[in-house]
Amino acid sequence: MVKLSLVMPRQPDERWQLAKQVGVTDTVIHPLEFGSEKTHWSYDDLLGTKNWLENAGLNFTVLEGSVPLTDRVRLGRDGRDEDIAEFKQFLRDCGDLGIPVVCYDWMAGVRWARTAAHVGSRGGSYVTGYDHEKMRDGPDADAADVTRDQVWEAIEYFLNEVVPVAEQAGVKLGLHPDDPPRDGVRGIPRIANSVENYDRILDSYDSEYNGVTLGQGNFAAMGVDIPETIRHFGEKINFAHFRDVEGDADRFVETWHDDGPTDMQAAMDAYHDVGFDGPIRPDHVPTMAGEDNSNPGYHTKGTLFAIGYMRGLQESAEEEA
Repeated sequence: MVKLSLVMPRQPDERWQLAKQVGVTDTVIHPLEFGSEKTHWSYDDLLGTKNWLENAGLNFTVLEGSVPLTDRVRLGRDGRDEDIAEFKQFLRDCGDLGIPVVCYDWMAGVRWARTAAHVGSRGGSYVTGYDHEKMRDGPDADAADVTRDQVWEAIEYFLNEVVPVAEQAGVKLGLHPDDPPRDGVRGIPRIANSVENYDRILDSYDSEYNGVTLGQGNFAAMGVDIPETIRHFGEKINFAHFRDVEGDADRFVETWHDDGPTDMQAAMDAYHDVGFDGPIRPDHVPTMAGEDNSNPGYHTKGTLFAIGYMRGLQESAEEEA
């Protein structure tokens, strides 16, 4: 059975209580809830967060995005070994504290990118969108001289260094897809943007600890069949984001979870069929009436709608089985 999970702030507010009221105790600690891009975690940082959550009856299940992974590592530049050493210690600390999943990405320079945050959707709600034409006018990033081969070498080097440590620590890694999943953004090549590339990444170090964060919206923007892709990766899925988009990697908008082109029941059935029992969370929810859209994609009302919808799909998948 999948573990329904929710992004939570590091410090308690009403969302901690709301999560428990809707029956969710697995939490994802994510930098979009910090208001800053925190990347350094001491053992005591992790311990304090874990203790606070557990004292409130919540589990520290995933640390997502806010990991000590630098562009020196992603681009294979001088100094990467020092940065990789920090990442290894971070994994050991997570393992010592029983934090089972770390979600990371390989987007150098420009990270998660959107060009619109007030796209009108159902009933006057707002969703986010991306249009690559609106990204073209900006300057190339500082690392635009890097080649695709260098990016490939960098991730293969990284995985061969850190996956053995992850295995020893008992911490599963889940690579998040490029968002948007294009060949490049602002001149920097991207590689986590197709099923074939993911297969190469997984094959570079074959281990259950070298896995996928199945970001459904990103894979949908790649043009793949989502249930088929879930079955393709199967036991390599260590974490999942339940969301949908309309469009492709060059131009797309987020959708309500029950109103996009993907058959979401078939997707949930596929997770059940492959025996996925890891954490799965709603992602990029609509901003609803009464919310100020100051944190697009992560407000509370849309999140609660999405988790209820997911629970219904989960129960249907179990009954069908």
